Amino acid sequence: MFDLRFFEIYRNPEYLLLLGQGAAVSAFLTVIGGALGFVLATNLAALRHYKVPILAPIAAIYVEFIRNTPLIVQMFFVAFGLPLLLGYQWPFWAHALLALSLNFSAYFAEILRAGLAGIGTGQSEAAAALGLPTWLGFSKILFPQAVAAMFPSLNSQFIFLFLTTGVISEIGVTDLTWAGLYIDSRSFRSFEVFFTLTVIYVLMALSFKALLGLAHDQLFKWKAVQ
Repeated sequence: MFDLRFFEIYRNPEYLLLLGQGAAVSAFLTVIGGALGFVLATNLAALRHYKVPILAPIAAIYVEFIRNTPLIVQMFFVAFGLPLLLGYQWPFWAHALLALSLNFSAYFAEILRAGLAGIGTGQSEAAAALGLPTWLGFSKILFPQAVAAMFPSLNSQFIFLFLTTGVISEIGVTDLTWAGLYIDSRSFRSFEVFFTLTVIYVLMALSFKALLGLAHDQLFKWKAVQ
C-alpha cells in the first residue's frame, strides 16, 4: 500500500543535522568560490578589454575552454588530475572550491567583458585626458559602470551556478546533495528526501537573490539618482 506518512526524516535529529551542515557547506563554497571567481573574472575581462598582447588571447582561450566543458569534468580534473600532475593533495572541499572559482570566473568574465564593451570609448578617453593611469581609470570609471549595467546578469549567473553545485558531492564533498543522498540510502524515502532538497535549494536560491538585490541597492545608489 502507498505510505502516506510523509516527512518521517524530520523525526531523526541526525538527518536534520546533516541537512543543516550540508546547506552550510554548499552556501560557504558558493559564496567564497563566487568571490574568488569574480576577482579572477575582473582581471580576465580587463585583459581582454584592453587587448593586452599575449595575455588577452590566453584569457580568451581560458574562458572558452571553461564555458564549453561541463562543471563535473572540471571538478574531476581538479580533484584527481591536477594532484597527479603536480604532486599535491588537498581536502575534497578545497578541490571543489578551486573548481568552482575557476568555473565562476569564466562566466563572470564574459559578462563583465560585455559590460565593458557597452561603455562608450569617450569614457576611457576622458580618463586619459585627465591624466589618470589606465588601472585607475578602469577601477574608478569603467569597472563600476560595467558591474552596474550587468548586475542582473551576474546575479542570475551566480544563482544558476549555485544550483549546479550539487555535483560537488561526486568528489566526496559533504554538501547538501551529499546529505540528501546519504539520508536516502538509509531511510529509502526517496520522494520525501528529494522533495526536501528541492525546497531547501529553492529557499537558498531566493535568499541569495534577495541578498544580492540588497547589495545592488547599496552599491549602486549613484545609478538611481542619475
